[in-house]
Amino acid sequence: MDCVVPLFGGIYAGRRVLVTGHTGFKGSWLTYWLLALGATVTGYAQEPPTSPSLFDELCLAERINHHIGDVQDLAHLSEVMIAAQPEIVFHLAAQPLVRLSYKEPVETFATNVMGTVNLLEAVRATPSLRAVVNVTSDKCYENREWEFAYRENDPMGGFDPYSASKACSELVTSAYRQSFLRGESAAAVATARAGNVIGGGDWALDRIVPDCIRALSADEPVVVRSPDAVRPWQHVLEPTSGYLLLASRLFRDAHALAGAWNFGPASGSTLTVREVVNFIIVEWGKGSWIGSEPDVHHAHEARFLKLDCSKAVDLLGWRPVWETQRGLHAAAQWYREFYCGDATAEQLTAECLAAYTRAAISTPGMSWVTG
Repeated sequence: MDCVVPLFGGIYAGRRVLVTGHTGFKGSWLTYWLLALGATVTGYAQEPPTSPSLFDELCLAERINHHIGDVQDLAHLSEVMIAAQPEIVFHLAAQPLVRLSYKEPVETFATNVMGTVNLLEAVRATPSLRAVVNVTSDKCYENREWEFAYRENDPMGGFDPYSASKACSELVTSAYRQSFLRGESAAAVATARAGNVIGGGDWALDRIVPDCIRALSADEPVVVRSPDAVRPWQHVLEPTSGYLLLASRLFRDAHALAGAWNFGPASGSTLTVREVVNFIIVEWGKGSWIGSEPDVHHAHEARFLKLDCSKAVDLLGWRPVWETQRGLHAAAQWYREFYCGDATAEQLTAECLAAYTRAAISTPGMSWVTG
């Protein structure tokens, strides 16, 4: 896809960018967009976590400097980073699932906490770097199940191992920023917290939209665990535009914007799981859902969570482009046409990115379409 306007001030054209976790769902969308922006991308991640995977469907391994590795391996990560000499880094490598964190808590903390430590150690040893964005999660907040939206200065917390590990990743990043990455020659470091992302090409387990698609494509009822849980749903391109804008501003303005940032959906865009499932079923054209049996492991899952994005709106000029229903429509359309064989993943992803960009250009106050 060719960009018709200099998105993000044209900063990514010809720029060397390293993405950890590039083989995952969000990492694949980010990598694809970076390539469209003209960046030279190096990726560092484990093998794609699902089959099929968006990474494979987009043939990204042939289009970037692709490295298989574990962020727990500091020596290998440092070797790749020194060789690539990136100017910008996006850190997405993580164990991203709440329920899996109950089964594998040690691996979750090792990847999400020590992986962040290793990433920042490698950053310290790479003089070419000017901007680093560590993508964490909205679940890093101490969730009190209230209706107020969380702001960046609210306390970190985490009931489950995944949420706690993301809170720890935030604290680690803050400590490195204050202790080692402060001078003019140091990279500017920020963290980014997003809501529950949706979009075509996600086949992960224990995510409601992929669970819906797996069931509907097999003519089976969708099994729903917590139909009344409320989440800040957003299309994957929403926070991705925030990450790209944040990094471009860090690159240009250095440490002035270092810190934590929320990139969530518009206020009032929260939906229950029940509403999301019903919407996907209607978009698919047929199907049904049933409630699941009680979780024998009694895994706790938050029932309400909302983000306040006024900081990003006020200081970055970022704002959501698509309301939640529009994002759900885009995701359902991607899957429906993919499973029907009407288009390839490449075509569908390019069309979705083009539609989102067009909508952003026509959205008042959207600074990233011109930088």
